[in-house]
Amino acid sequence: MPIDTQSKLLRVLQDQKVRPVGGKTDYQTNCRIIAATNRKPEEAIKDGKLREDLFYRISTISVYLPPLRERREDILPLANAFLKRFAAQANRTLRSFTPAAADRLAAFDWPGNIRQLQNEIQRAVLLCEGPDVDASDLSVSEIHMVPSEGHDTSYTLLEGVERNAIIQMLRETAGNKLETAKKLGIGRQTLYNKIKAYGIET
Repeated sequence: MPIDTQSKLLRVLQDQKVRPVGGKTDYQTNCRIIAATNRKPEEAIKDGKLREDLFYRISTISVYLPPLRERREDILPLANAFLKRFAAQANRTLRSFTPAAADRLAAFDWPGNIRQLQNEIQRAVLLCEGPDVDASDLSVSEIHMVPSEGHDTSYTLLEGVERNAIIQMLRETAGNKLETAKKLGIGRQTLYNKIKAYGIET
């Protein structure tokens, strides 16, 4: 949020009044603010991107949610919840994950966190042919996605499928980018651009 907008929000929170643009009347407000960020507030304040007075005004109760790689005990319960949801949406009967699939899910670092895990399970539901999701139905492997600083790791479902297809083909070709491009039916430069855009590192 721009600094000037932050000052307006702070004024609303302090005075508990708001005046619509072009209006002449103040209206009483009664609201609760829930804010989320993937940046460290202290660093944003230091960089001049977050007003310190606004931060202390809205941070009465703060909750730090660690990334999935720091709470691996949550990965499988979340994966099972996604599996149940997407299987129902696809009108499929899938029981669970095989031990090999569960081990792979738990061992992966999930740089894209919940959204990446969600996309992965949705993809597995669409491609799985057996009663349980196996490791071969997953695209996550020894090829990890390492996001560069500031790289957005949230993707649409279509982007997630494309990204997973590239990772899968890179695994099958042992990281040979020219062969990967040929098998995917795209140009080598296009592949390089997508690898960079998706933060894929072999």
